[in-house]
Amino acid sequence: MIAAVIGGAAGSAFTLVLAPSWLAPSGSGAPPHHDTGDALPHVGADLPTFARAVSRVAPAVVSIFATQTEPGPPRPTLPSYPGLQHGPPGAAASRTGLGSGVILSPDGFILTNRHVVQDADRIHAVLADGRSLELALVGVDADTDLAVLKADAQGLPTAPIGDSRALRVGDLALAIGNPFGVGQTVTMGIVGATGRGELGITDIESFIQTDAAINPGNSGGALVNARGELVGINTAIFTETGTAQGVGFAIPAEIAIDVADALASQGQVTRGWIGLSGRSVTPELAETFGLRAGHGVLVASILRDGPAEQAGLRPGDVVTRIDDRDVATVQDLLDAVAGAGPHAALSLELWRGSERIVTRATTDTRPPPAE
Repeated sequence: MIAAVIGGAAGSAFTLVLAPSWLAPSGSGAPPHHDTGDALPHVGADLPTFARAVSRVAPAVVSIFATQTEPGPPRPTLPSYPGLQHGPPGAAASRTGLGSGVILSPDGFILTNRHVVQDADRIHAVLADGRSLELALVGVDADTDLAVLKADAQGLPTAPIGDSRALRVGDLALAIGNPFGVGQTVTMGIVGATGRGELGITDIESFIQTDAAINPGNSGGALVNARGELVGINTAIFTETGTAQGVGFAIPAEIAIDVADALASQGQVTRGWIGLSGRSVTPELAETFGLRAGHGVLVASILRDGPAEQAGLRPGDVVTRIDDRDVATVQDLLDAVAGAGPHAALSLELWRGSERIVTRATTDTRPPPAE
């Protein structure tokens, strides 16, 4: 193998790698052979590609432009005299946010992130084929940072939905969106983790973590598996620079589709709530506080007159089970309570010091999170 560094544009270079078999045999006297036939495309036919997987989803991924009108500067207060006319107030300004979305139905329901369209006065989408569609906001869910939009259209391409619960760490992940407004782009990585929670991004968290590049403009776009199925909605990154650094997060399709169905049919998502906050018990936490329970949720605060207080819970209790579900993390507790819906009677098992207690709580409707 022969490698040579060849100068390119100012301050740059690229490396050309030659295999010995590509050169004429030594001493043959034969001039270098320039193959103008179909050998090179034939060699490339066996190269691995994810083009088929991308082609299944890419037509259903749209670029979203959300325009917000801001009032212009106020007109100064001027004295009024007969015959004196003042000019018009300052002109309104507008700014447009950029994001992505995924078409879920042929009749125009589109899923994206709430933060992409929040406070927008006008929303439109541009499809991969160049068509532009005006969109109406159907509903938003602040707990998961999801929103559903609706276009007045028929026969739109849709994304096939995969099973996000079957994802494994190390599985291929493709992110499709419109980063920085350059146009539809595909990036590749793997699934770095599943079930990521307690990150402080949203109230309800069970993220897929990936190192597929997610940049500004990718929010609301598709995370796709190797079969070309939607497994997540890209929503956030951890970064110190504002750009991708290999730690991105997507909302699992299992959660996103349930939220989309509720928003499309009801305009909102209704969840159960018992009015407590807490921390997941870790070995370090258990040792620090001398907890009998080695897992569960340590109750930090209780809302006065809320369902948890009415059920007799106190700060310092450790909730370990709800109905027939073990509770190991805050996310487990949220899933069990929110999923039960309002007005549901739940059996709670908890530890108070060395005492095991079983009580019942009736859920209320989960209030919207504070902005």
